[in-house]
Amino acid sequence: MDEKPDFLLRGERARLFPVLAETSKEGRTLSIVLACMETIDDFGKALLADLGIKVGARTRLETYTEVVLRKGGDSKLRPDGLLVLRSGATRWTALVEAKVGNADLTTEQIESYLELAKINGIDALLTISNQFAPMPSHHPIAVSSASAKKAALWHWSWMYVLTQAMLHLEDGEVRDREQRVILNEMIRFLSHPSAGVKSFDQMPAAWTAVAHAVQAGATLSPKSPETQEVVGAWYQETRDLSLILSRQLGEEVSVKVPRAHAVDPALRLREDADRLAKEGRLRSVFSVPNTAAAIEVAADFNRRTIYASMRVSAPADRKSTRARLTWLLRQLGKSKPDNIHVRLYRPGRGPCTQHPLARLRETPEAAEQNGQVVSSFEVVFARDLAGRFSQRRNFVIDLEQAIPDFYEQVGQHLKAWQPRAPRIREDRTDPADVGPAAMQKEAELGALDRNEPGEQSPAAPQTASD
Repeated sequence: MDEKPDFLLRGERARLFPVLAETSKEGRTLSIVLACMETIDDFGKALLADLGIKVGARTRLETYTEVVLRKGGDSKLRPDGLLVLRSGATRWTALVEAKVGNADLTTEQIESYLELAKINGIDALLTISNQFAPMPSHHPIAVSSASAKKAALWHWSWMYVLTQAMLHLEDGEVRDREQRVILNEMIRFLSHPSAGVKSFDQMPAAWTAVAHAVQAGATLSPKSPETQEVVGAWYQETRDLSLILSRQLGEEVSVKVPRAHAVDPALRLREDADRLAKEGRLRSVFSVPNTAAAIEVAADFNRRTIYASMRVSAPADRKSTRARLTWLLRQLGKSKPDNIHVRLYRPGRGPCTQHPLARLRETPEAAEQNGQVVSSFEVVFARDLAGRFSQRRNFVIDLEQAIPDFYEQVGQHLKAWQPRAPRIREDRTDPADVGPAAMQKEAELGALDRNEPGEQSPAAPQTASD
């Protein structure tokens, strides 16, 4: 067994079957998860790789609970866990703080643990709770810039851990029978209500207030606490939605974030709050492996409607709008047309046209417009929530039903067009091997072949003597 780190005064190795009081739900849940990360080598390394931590074949992971550190003697500051990653002489360490059920992390607590990490030479603080973040580096709790420099700060939701375990098991990456049994038991434990693991099930009170304000024609301030709280809740809900889709599809579905937003969470919040204030709209983009396009999801406060859409290029090998539309309609042949519309885009800056899918099936000629050929299609799903839009719990229920419905009706059927591969010439003649005279002769023969039946070749006019 590896020696305990020098900064660790006391600590127990994480156990699969912890002996803890009934009141210590988070200690029990965290101990089981940390023990599985250490026991199931590939699972633990996969989770750490998501933090950007390089994990080699010889890297060893140690996990501890009931942690007491040598420096920072405040007895109230007792992290729930500790990760130690060893690779030769190199060591990476992280404190772990966990919350279960309705308990939330607080700014004061996180900043205290970041200070504790700094004075003990620990590299990072990892928090785990039922709060959601769009990516591990974007923490759901804001901390001061000074605290953020003391140690790296990461966050997982319990649902993220559960989803990764399910995907890991389904992928067949865990081949050892005992490890598969252990991972399956961890999944069963986390799925039980007693573990305190919850999904994001309702928007905050500010959601209702902002929705009513927009409906009343009020002007939102992007800097107001209510606007920013609504944007933050949208991030949490869309992250939870990506995990739901991941579990339903058996593939990892992620929220696409522009690079500038990925490195600067404050910029992302500021720009999305501006969009909400100006347009009354929130937007996220989901990436699903092997689909024709990304899925854009939006919540429109003005129309009290949620949208999902995918945009694909029209097939360039078909010359008319009618033929290109037929290509799209064939793919959506099994889709229920309810609430599905198709937007048709043409070259230039002109506006797109939009038609219900049902109408285009009956009268595809409706897509024709002044001889302009469509260049791309956007398939749009719209669901009017009416009064349910402003209801904190019902909005989440409806969104988490609508997006999987859209994927089932549209996303899994759409295919991106790609040009056909070039074909070998029938006679396999290499033009580089043919002289000028032969090429001229071949051109003349080709011209004869292109004449219509019964048409006289201009190269051989008939005369009276013929």
